[in-house]
Amino acid sequence: MKSLLMSIFNYRGFIGSSIKRDFQSRYKTSMLGAAWLVLQPLAMIIVYTVIFAEVMRARMPGDTGPFAYSIYICSGLLTWGFFAELVTRLQTVFVDNANFLKKINFPRICLPVISLGASFINFLIIFSLYLLFLLFTGNFPGIYIFGIIPLLIVQIIFSLGLGVILGVLNVFFRDVSQFMNILLQFWFWFTPIIYIIDILPKWASKWLMLNPMTGLIVGYQNIFVRKQWPDWSNLYLIGALSVILLIVALHLFRKHSGDMVDEL
Repeated sequence: MKSLLMSIFNYRGFIGSSIKRDFQSRYKTSMLGAAWLVLQPLAMIIVYTVIFAEVMRARMPGDTGPFAYSIYICSGLLTWGFFAELVTRLQTVFVDNANFLKKINFPRICLPVISLGASFINFLIIFSLYLLFLLFTGNFPGIYIFGIIPLLIVQIIFSLGLGVILGVLNVFFRDVSQFMNILLQFWFWFTPIIYIIDILPKWASKWLMLNPMTGLIVGYQNIFVRKQWPDWSNLYLIGALSVILLIVALHLFRKHSGDMVDEL
């Protein structure tokens, strides 16, 4: 672990320039440039809000105001978007950079870190606009905003662990990324992002809480919709799972980092 952290620190310049180059390359040939970063999730939020707002607004618990469902769906979609983008990047990170790995000698752990940095910057840009919306509508959660720090830490560890495991496996079994793309679509609908977990039957809510992303999403919703601290007991499952996944991911990475180059 110490050697991996030292490698990341020693190559911090390479990582930073790679993140900058990744961000620039995504939008340099488009007319609207980085505006697509905002327009794509905004379009999704508008579609879901228009379709579900009237149905779900009446089911929102308590008197939460006219923007309650919009705030609810944004907190879930933006969080899920960060998770899905990072996992999607990581599951193909070694395959996509095969030529890079063969030609240049550098610590391979830099590639997942670059993916994390690029995804996190995208998330911060969109999330900043969301916070501005909360300020202008008088719905900023105040001190409870600091509750997102532990949620983000757990989410990043979980995403990194899962993504790196998938990335290593995908080098040897290319069906992994195809299967995961399908699984993410089902996973999205088994997470209370569009619908409200409180309106489900108790037996369904209990099963849904076994979904590790449910605890995280509900935590964000508590902060932004209900203006209260997350229920930390909901995070035990994903917290423990995140640590286990990260340990397994580092073990697989260290064991197969040399074999990956030969396989690619």
